Amino acid sequence: MRTHASAGHHPHDDAPDTTADFRELAALPPGRRRDDLRDRIIEAWLPMAERLAGRFRSRGESFEDLRQVAALGLVKAVDRYDPERGNAFESYAVPTVTGEIKRHFRDHMWTLHVPRRVQDLRNRVRFARQDLSQTISGRQPTIAEIAKQAQLSEDDVRTGLEALESFTALSLDAELPGSEDGYSLSDALGSADPAIDVVIDREAVKPRLEALPERERAILYMRFFRDMTQSRIAEQLGISQMHVSRLISRCCDRLRDQVMRDVA
Repeated sequence: MRTHASAGHHPHDDAPDTTADFRELAALPPGRRRDDLRDRIIEAWLPMAERLAGRFRSRGESFEDLRQVAALGLVKAVDRYDPERGNAFESYAVPTVTGEIKRHFRDHMWTLHVPRRVQDLRNRVRFARQDLSQTISGRQPTIAEIAKQAQLSEDDVRTGLEALESFTALSLDAELPGSEDGYSLSDALGSADPAIDVVIDREAVKPRLEALPERERAILYMRFFRDMTQSRIAEQLGISQMHVSRLISRCCDRLRDQVMRDVA
């Protein structure tokens, strides 16, 4: 294994010259000799892969994991490289390793699972917006401009823009921007309204109420809709409070049985 003496031929000063090794590797049949040569080539290029991994240190992933992903990308580059095409290995390996790292972030660093299509839309929208920012000054590109640049529909652009804002989840206890009193997302969430159950019950019993005799219907109306006491209802109707109580209990039992039969 040899190290190239001239830095001008490689972006990395210590990039090894493995041209002859790759030619030999391509000519060797499967076996121990070929495996050993392949391992030596990979080992020689590992410093370059680690430097590429270092470019992504500040994105929330541990460097050790990034090194492993970069090494995997390097292995793929070594296995797929064809020296007969005439391109230097480094010009093939750098985008392969970098692409593997970016794919790792795309597939594994989302807080929530996001479909691959949405991830792809996010990337296309992001790149299109970056390109447009070079030619448009003083404002953000419109959805229509991004759609034209990325060759997407405007609906897909909206999906991509939403994904750009959804890369990480925010704690429900996180204070909302501009809030100075500790107001958090959890404070903005709604809760179950018990009145909804009342509405449902009322709608369910309504047809049965309408079928009751007029006096019984009037008693239930005064008791449950006007919140009158049994004594006051009895006084207004000229009957005993005990009679009112029995009528209310009998009507409620009948209505309950009828509604339950309707539900069943």
